Amino acid sequence: MQHRIIVLGAGYSGAVAAGRLAKRLHREDVAITLVNAEPDFVERVRMHQLAVGQDLRPRPFAEMFAGTGVELKLARVTAVDPDRRTVTVTVTVTGVGADAGPDAAEEELEYDTLVYALGSAWNDQGVPGAAEHAHEIASRPGALRLRARLAGLDAGRPVVVVGGGLTGVEAATEIAEARPDLDVALAVRGGLGDWLSPKGRGHLRKVFDGLGITVHEHAPVTAVAADRVTTADGTSVPAAVTVWTTGFAVHPVARATTLEVTGTGQIVVDRTMRSVSHPDVYAVGDAAAVTGPAGKPLRMSCASGVPTAWQAADAIAARLTGAKIPEVSIRYFNQCVSLGRRQGLIQYVTADDRAVRAALTGRTAALYKELVCKGAAWGVANPTLGLPARRRRVVGTAARAAAPAGTPA
Repeated sequence: MQHRIIVLGAGYSGAVAAGRLAKRLHREDVAITLVNAEPDFVERVRMHQLAVGQDLRPRPFAEMFAGTGVELKLARVTAVDPDRRTVTVTVTVTGVGADAGPDAAEEELEYDTLVYALGSAWNDQGVPGAAEHAHEIASRPGALRLRARLAGLDAGRPVVVVGGGLTGVEAATEIAEARPDLDVALAVRGGLGDWLSPKGRGHLRKVFDGLGITVHEHAPVTAVAADRVTTADGTSVPAAVTVWTTGFAVHPVARATTLEVTGTGQIVVDRTMRSVSHPDVYAVGDAAAVTGPAGKPLRMSCASGVPTAWQAADAIAARLTGAKIPEVSIRYFNQCVSLGRRQGLIQYVTADDRAVRAALTGRTAALYKELVCKGAAWGVANPTLGLPARRRRVVGTAARAAAPAGTPA
């Protein structure tokens, strides 16, 4: 009987985990199912490009996982029962006949090992009006809705991007470069680029000035309306379109289970990405509460998610085959920021993500960031780079059941 591995979510971390497991283990011993709501890989780091009208290369999972033994199941996850080892999904099916439309069918999947990689979505932070009036670019549907809205804006109309992190900075500069006829502004809680080095901050301000972007610093947004945002000091900023980029919230499914989660809903894991409450569940990417260098939690990002996927896949394979569990180094090297298509910023950082003096700027940095984005997508399609070609056989009774609760790591 094959050991059933289900991977939930095919973002950067989920797709990499599925592919790496397929490379590590014999197909005769394991059945790997990758559950995802969409048939194509979404390059989340490029959603600001999609929003301004750029066309992204399609990356269908059917092609990416062809010949790997990974089975793709197009479905939306609605529930996980870690005590019964089941996952409930909703599959969209198309009826027969001219008048038959799509219908939803619920299925229950059983697993021996679960890799939870449902990731995160935008976070409106509970700000009044944000959910009703603001646009998000944390998903492809959200980016496409913003794309249509921006395309319909007349010249001179105001666009306000809320949030001064990487996503907000990239969105503001991308919109301003693609639509120089619009009045683009960025509202940030602190100072512009206050997490960067002096060189990084200076370059960021130079690019913003060149693109004509107005920056509202120390101006947390407390309300969003259809035509404006209001900041904490009562200032009203006109906004025909508001783009909300104030962080991410994890998928809510885990919080509704008996899995041990943090206050933010992230699954608590050990150093191998294994749930501390349910040893047959692993969490990767934004869904996992992972402690990085200097005891700091990893930020939600592709840079964090991919190494956690490597660690989980390697740990699962090692436990099933009786091999020594390797430890993947999870640390940061730089923060890569695109500032439109012609400018960029590479901020070098310490292992725990603190800016150092060195930074790469300008066109060279833009090319560097583009290579990073292409490399991340290539890594999803080729998650086994550097792995030995020899797959290991599952040993003992591991093919039939995962380790029982309480099994030591």
